[in-house]
This record gives sequence, C-alpha cells and structure tokens, in this order.
Amino acid sequence: MRQWSQTLCEMSESEDDDIPQLSSHTLAALQEFYAEQKQSVNPGGDDKYNVGVIEEDWQLSQFWYSQDTALRLAREAIDAAGEGGRIACVSAPSVYQKLRELCREDSSVYIFEYDRRFAIYGDEFIFYDYNHPLELPEGIAAHSFDLVVADPPYLSEECLRKTSETIQFLTRGKILLCTGAIMEEQAAQLLGVKMCKFIPEHSRNLANEFRCYTNYDSGLDCEA
Repeated sequence: MRQWSQTLCEMSESEDDDIPQLSSHTLAALQEFYAEQKQSVNPGGDDKYNVGVIEEDWQLSQFWYSQDTALRLAREAIDAAGEGGRIACVSAPSVYQKLRELCREDSSVYIFEYDRRFAIYGDEFIFYDYNHPLELPEGIAAHSFDLVVADPPYLSEECLRKTSETIQFLTRGKILLCTGAIMEEQAAQLLGVKMCKFIPEHSRNLANEFRCYTNYDSGLDCEA
C-alpha cells in the first residue's frame, strides 16, 4: 500500500512538473491586464465620469460624442434647465457624463439607458428600453424634468416615435434632441423641434449627418 501511495505521489509530482508555470514577469502582466479589464467594466473615482470610460458597444448602436460636442451640449443643458434644474439624459450617456464631470451639484441629472454598465452611476441610473417608452420607475413622475436631452439609438421612425413618448412624459417643456438630419421632418411632427446650426461630432466619424434640434431659443443656434 505504501509503495502504491509513493507511486501515486511521484506521479502527481511528475504531472505537476508538466503544467506550464508562468514567470513572475508574465504573471504580473496578466494581473495588470485583469485589473484594467475590471476597471473598464467598473471604473471608479474621478475617472468614472470621463466620456469614453465605458467603451462603445456597436451592437447597441452606441457612438459617443467627441469631447468638444459633449461639453457643448452639457453647457447648453445647464443653461436651458436653469439653476437647480432637473435634466434627463435619454440614451445620451456622453452628455450625462460631461454634466457630472462639470461638478454641477446644484443640478439633478439622471441617465435613462438600456446598457446596464451605466448602473455604476447608482440612483441616477434608470434602466430604459425605448420599446417600452412608459415603463419607468414609480419614482419618476410625469413632467418632472426641466429639460430632456435625448439621442435615440436608431435612425428609424419607430425608434424616434417611441422615444418621443418618453420625452413628452418626462419634460416640463424643453427638449434637446440629437439625431440624424434625415429625421428632421419626423422630429418636427412628433416633438415640435427645429434644427439648430450647431453640428454635433462623434469620437468616430459616422456616415450619417447628425444634427441637434430644440423647441426653445437655444444657444446651439448661434453657431454653425
């Protein structure tokens, strides 16, 4: 029995020798990679509000604004909502992130988003599926936001129409819509918005021309 046990022990030691062993340098590099992956999924601290810290998911039709455009839209939102105003960002995470990066604690900002990675923003994250435009938490009252910033994920009449239901439910009046230039007529019919001179840009060049639309006198109409 002892001989058999000894043989098993020797076999086990031999098998262990056959398992590839990582060098300390390789192991350190692997640990750093896993840490970066964890950080990209769950960023924290001051970095979590950086535009692009959560990577685009093209399968969800996500295309983030450039830094300049996100900043321009965030400043417009602050001006439109007024001091202490409530802002809803519907499928517009870049604007939400830039608003929070500006550290405007006197403003109440919520992100309505299908992608649950944005749940890192805690109570300000509201799960939202445009296919069910009025399925919102009980705590979200009708006409409770001074401004709604919306960027429907798809350039289709159906997506814009359903997103418009959400916008009209949330807003007290003001709307800032970002969508394709080809949606101008439908946007005017559904929301009473007009195209602004300002042309938004994305971090990646898109084939479709994008524009901003508002239903109020906007600073976005002061520049091309």
